Amino acid sequence: MIPLVSIITPSFNQARFLEQTIQSVLSQDYPNIEYIIVDGGSTDGSLEIIQKYATRLAWWVSEPDQGQTDAINKGFARARGEVLAWLNSDDTYEPGAVSAAVAYLQAHPEAGMVYGEANFIDEHGRVIGRFNAKQASYRRLRRGAVYIPQQAAFFRASLWQQVGPLDPSFYFAMDYDLWVRLARVSELHYCPGQVWANFRLHGAAKSIAEDDRCWPEMLRIHRRDGGGWLSIIMLRYLVRRLLAPLVMWRRKRQIRA
Repeated sequence: MIPLVSIITPSFNQARFLEQTIQSVLSQDYPNIEYIIVDGGSTDGSLEIIQKYATRLAWWVSEPDQGQTDAINKGFARARGEVLAWLNSDDTYEPGAVSAAVAYLQAHPEAGMVYGEANFIDEHGRVIGRFNAKQASYRRLRRGAVYIPQQAAFFRASLWQQVGPLDPSFYFAMDYDLWVRLARVSELHYCPGQVWANFRLHGAAKSIAEDDRCWPEMLRIHRRDGGGWLSIIMLRYLVRRLLAPLVMWRRKRQIRA
């Protein structure tokens, strides 16, 4: 029997993009998907969109929660799949993404997680760039080199049982924290050239509106795991702080083009 894949979508007031996200999951050609949506009590019409697809969902809920990390943990607590992933409610999968990820994991039992490429798209779904994905490792991650597009990542539930759940104290870096914990106990594999997902950049997205919260959380992880102040990740942080205005200007220019 082919593995069950559990996909979680956390959402809150994302009616503008939510249906595209749902359709990108439900249109996958992989025949054994358990799709779970955890909504934080939206008031913008999201509930009506979720109800429209309710018969095709394994489980859904719309109730106040403690934010995105809490919603993802709530979804994975319900998940029964052998392979897990989450897709945020403004991002989308490319056709064939789930099939390709499962095939890779089946062919490479040593891999605990696999990830492909991800496009950057704007609010209208137009491709405006490509995530800088590269091969990751525990050492690279500890140095602050985050080359993993979360939208295009799939990992084994057996490892989630070892290292999960996500740390609810993180607002931004919960995925980085998970990658570090997974890489400590297993191999993370990258499939170059295979575009599996689309990462949407828009004015209300965290990566645009609150990017400055990411690196301080990454440094918390670094210090928690025994890292010192004189380190490569600290140097990266200082450089990023200097370049932050330019980085944000370029991102905003991308989404306005």
